[in-house]
Amino acid sequence: MIDLRLVRSDPDMVREALARRGDAALLDPVLTLDTERRALQVQVDELRAERNRASETIGQLKRAAKDDPAAAEQADAVSAEMRTLKDTLDGLEESLKSVDEQLDTALLVVPNLPHPDSPLGNTDEDARELRVVGEIPTFDFEPRDHLELAGSGIDMERGARTSGSRFGYLTGDIARLWWAISRMALDQLGEGGFTPVVPPVLVREEAMFATGFFPTDRQSVYSLEDDDLFLVGTSEVPLAALHADEILVADELPLRYAGLSSCFRREAGAAGRDTRGIFRLHQFEKVEMFSFCHPDKSWDEHLHLLALEESIAQKLELTYRVVDIAVGDLGASAARKYDIETWLPSQQKFREMTSCSNCTDYQARRLDARFREEKGSPQTLHTLNGTAVTSSRTVISVLEQHQQKDGTVAVPQALLHYGAPAVIDPRT
Repeated sequence: MIDLRLVRSDPDMVREALARRGDAALLDPVLTLDTERRALQVQVDELRAERNRASETIGQLKRAAKDDPAAAEQADAVSAEMRTLKDTLDGLEESLKSVDEQLDTALLVVPNLPHPDSPLGNTDEDARELRVVGEIPTFDFEPRDHLELAGSGIDMERGARTSGSRFGYLTGDIARLWWAISRMALDQLGEGGFTPVVPPVLVREEAMFATGFFPTDRQSVYSLEDDDLFLVGTSEVPLAALHADEILVADELPLRYAGLSSCFRREAGAAGRDTRGIFRLHQFEKVEMFSFCHPDKSWDEHLHLLALEESIAQKLELTYRVVDIAVGDLGASAARKYDIETWLPSQQKFREMTSCSNCTDYQARRLDARFREEKGSPQTLHTLNGTAVTSSRTVISVLEQHQQKDGTVAVPQALLHYGAPAVIDPRT
């Protein structure tokens, strides 16, 4: 969540930043409730101090009552006043608790403050193109889409029969292709200091709130109501929770993790969009990067994650472009996000393959994830995340960009070392 101290010290700046996202109105209840809370806290503190003074007075009077009968009467009178004070204090403490809860709720829906250089706008069409890498593929034949190129290796019909729409089986050479892609990505991230992790994909509600997916994206998340658990749409959630309520050592930062997991998304609101094939699934696999970083280094770390994503795309010999996502299209926790979009010949346009976000202190504040310099008090970390590869969109990109006239796919050389077939033939 955003820093309440920052809200108090510079509300105009915070309002202006939120206005770029179209969310300035969300600040009003926060300011109102914070003012009310601080006024109540002053009253509660004063009454608590008065209660403590009265308790000391009663103790003194009771000790004096052994020699002075009048002191006993005075002690009784003060005790009667204390009972009235207690009733008033109990009421104020209850009001303070209620306002605290309302303030927490109001803060939960306020998104992160966007980076001032992020472009304005609300849709993916408002993203700013930063660069195009590679030549857009041209063919002397009508390009096929990934389902045609995969043949029986992507089985949506049986997936739908087993689980419903937006589910599919990856089999044979397509499964081998995905395994090779994921192993190549994990090896590259391992060389870059990322610790591999197979995280839990069922998490408690607190982890979803801490990472900013709740309350705004709740409709997109599968839940197990009997167990109070939620299926994650990205291993960002359990990776972030890895150091919740911990104080890390500054010299060990950044701590980088590469999570390989299944991911689950209800895709609420996506009816009718990308219904063909595996571009938009309810279940897929992903290699996710996550970094716990010193606040002074997080923007450099953001560019580092982007560079890793680009390096992987280049090893896969893909033509892609990098875009700076518009502020209105950012997730709640992101201050800035870059997407890598690969060219899909079947659609004749660039489509998102991976993304990386700097969440600054927004998630860490909710997680209570902090670090400590050798001398000094604990400070809030910055967190960043980025997708390395997926079993859906990365597989699609490789299949479509490397297709050949005879309907086969020439698999990139970098994947052959990892067990991928040299050629994928949909006829076999």
